[in-house]
Amino acid sequence: MLTNLVGKIWKALPQSARLWIIRRTQPTFTVSVAAVILNQRREVLLLNHVLRPRSGWGLPGGFIDRGEQPADAIRREIREETGIELNDLKMLRVRTLGRHIEILFSATTPGDPEVLSREIIELGWFTMETLPPQLNGGQKTAIESVLGL
Repeated sequence: MLTNLVGKIWKALPQSARLWIIRRTQPTFTVSVAAVILNQRREVLLLNHVLRPRSGWGLPGGFIDRGEQPADAIRREIREETGIELNDLKMLRVRTLGRHIEILFSATTPGDPEVLSREIIELGWFTMETLPPQLNGGQKTAIESVLGL
């Protein structure tokens, strides 16, 4: 009986009021995108990022802007940070890490990246044998998966 009453009240509320209630009662979260990007030699692009904890080296990516689609976000981030365009973009996985959602893609590029952002110290192309030793284990596993190892 009470459930029916609550349901009727909920449905009678204007959409703006329902949205206000949802935003106040649900936990907030952040969403980022990253990509395993391969060149024609099947090397993976890694960025040494100023804000990345520990070693700094990792997959390129960043946060999604409000209203932005994930595929558009990864293309924008890569273009802003390195100037390259992505081909063969495919979603690999979506996972939650506490209050953070991470969307991981794979892609290829024929381009030559360059450091275009103050957030990036340097960048490089790596094989599995030359990956930075401090690279995050989850990112290393993602690279292995894309390379079919």
